[in-house]
Amino acid sequence: MLFSKIVSSRFVSAIAATGCLLAGFSAPILAQNNSGLTIFSGVERPNQLGYYLDFGGNRDQRDRYRLRVPSDKMELGVKTFAISYPDYYDGKFDVDSVEVVAEGQSIPIDEVVWNKPDRVLLIYLADPIEAGKSVELVLSNVRNPRWGGTYYFEGRAAAPGDVPLPRYLGTWIVSIQ
Repeated sequence: MLFSKIVSSRFVSAIAATGCLLAGFSAPILAQNNSGLTIFSGVERPNQLGYYLDFGGNRDQRDRYRLRVPSDKMELGVKTFAISYPDYYDGKFDVDSVEVVAEGQSIPIDEVVWNKPDRVLLIYLADPIEAGKSVELVLSNVRNPRWGGTYYFEGRAAAPGDVPLPRYLGTWIVSIQ
């Protein structure tokens, strides 16, 4: 009887000590892949757009950005998308690896232009996307910036026509770890 009490108390002590030791070690945590909840950003909640980073958003690594535009932001048809980014973003885009998907269907692209001095990526579509469709701008083979941080990507869209004036769609608040 006494032997079983000693064994059980040692067993409980060993379990407790192991738990304390394991609590001191943190398991590797995957980087944030999506927009999640942003509390203090300076961008009003209705203007925050969702995104997903396929490969974890690790600094100085290759990644795929999925920048989403919900259907309620697509009030007019779109012929051109413009994605501007801050001057401290030193990542690199691959203009040959850009795709536009509307309602799950790939949209033909006429041309993608990376205007580095003005810090904007322009996506010209072969055919306009109709109003009211959700859109995903897929930027593959992106080289993430060398430094982790928060980067505000501003989305604009221009409707087809003689004088296409880009209108604000919203902001993707991209977090790189």
